[in-house]
Amino acid sequence: MNEMLTAPASTWILVCIVAFIAGFIDSIVGGGGLVQTPVLLFSFPHTPVASLLGTTKIPSFCGTSIAAYHYSKRVQIQWRLIAFIAIAAFIAALLGSHLVTIVHNEILKPIILVVLVIVAIYTYSKKDLGINKFETGPVENSIVKGVLSGLILGFYDGFIGPGTGSFLVLVFIALLNEDFLHANAHAKFVNMATNLASILYFSSTGHIFYQLAIPMAICNMLGGYTGSKMALLRGNRFIRIFFLTVVCAIMLRFAYDIFIKK
Repeated sequence: MNEMLTAPASTWILVCIVAFIAGFIDSIVGGGGLVQTPVLLFSFPHTPVASLLGTTKIPSFCGTSIAAYHYSKRVQIQWRLIAFIAIAAFIAALLGSHLVTIVHNEILKPIILVVLVIVAIYTYSKKDLGINKFETGPVENSIVKGVLSGLILGFYDGFIGPGTGSFLVLVFIALLNEDFLHANAHAKFVNMATNLASILYFSSTGHIFYQLAIPMAICNMLGGYTGSKMALLRGNRFIRIFFLTVVCAIMLRFAYDIFIKK
């Protein structure tokens, strides 16, 4: 923690600017952690990783909340479905946050890289994916598929993190037949639940540096507000392009961690 307190003002300004960018990206398709987390690790190399991860959860939650609020005013939210998925994701994220302090997550990165490649190819090849909203069938079927996905991605967010929002968007599109706009809105509420679970865990174990988390949260909220406004204005095709861009960026990040970084 002393490293954060003694860091120059320029470092704090850089981190806050990055928090704004992360909030902007998160509000459109998720994946802001791809930008935010590496910058904190680079800026504070001697600070425990758990403290950095815990600190990022505060701005992530705040930015996602702002975006979710703005989407809810323009998009019809399926509250019953979201409640079931969010509860499942919350519980799984608690478990993931706990296990991240026990199990090394490097073994999962090659698997995630393969999944991201498949996601990018699938989304690119399916030109109408997420452009139109289709009938989802009985709501019970959607709840079952959503809860199972929430458990998996909730655990992933607590255990690893980057790209969770993008994966949630894909779940709502590919499994629940939603368009990008509705999928993005619903993903925000589920992502809020996973972030909240991690905040509760990391705060209870003393792994959140609030002096930095609060200014980052303000900047992240501003980014989330800006991004959600742009997404609502530009519509599904804009979100689809942004989604592909972020997925490819996350894919490159994981490839770097696996094949290049020592």
